[in-house]
Amino acid sequence: QVHLVESGGGLVQAGGSLRLSCAASGCTFSSCVIGWFRQTPGKEREFVAVSTWIGGSTYYADSVKDRFTISIDNVKNTGYLQMNSLKPEDTAVYYCAARRGAIWAKTPGSYDYWGQGTQVTVSS
Repeated sequence: QVHLVESGGGLVQAGGSLRLSCAASGCTFSSCVIGWFRQTPGKEREFVAVSTWIGGSTYYADSVKDRFTISIDNVKNTGYLQMNSLKPEDTAVYYCAARRGAIWAKTPGSYDYWGQGTQVTVSS
């Protein structure tokens, strides 16, 4: 069983930065893929970024490429999403997710485990 706990959301002005954390128990010593998604009211959950636990292959949505960076600290068993140059359209509830294996995926249905979500609000 994988348990995910997120932290780091908040209110920030446009152009600012935030770092989200995702503490991932249960991925220790095993292959996991960690993904970040976001969701706004009335819309479907949207892919943001993904990283394999082993090897560190990453992939980003076009909307966040060159602004967001996903990483994993294997010692702390924690994933991170560094968000720079934030825009008001980045406002959403952000979720981390995990799936077993080494193949990354962009669809929410491909993930078995989800965090509780953390609100990110970017003011203009």
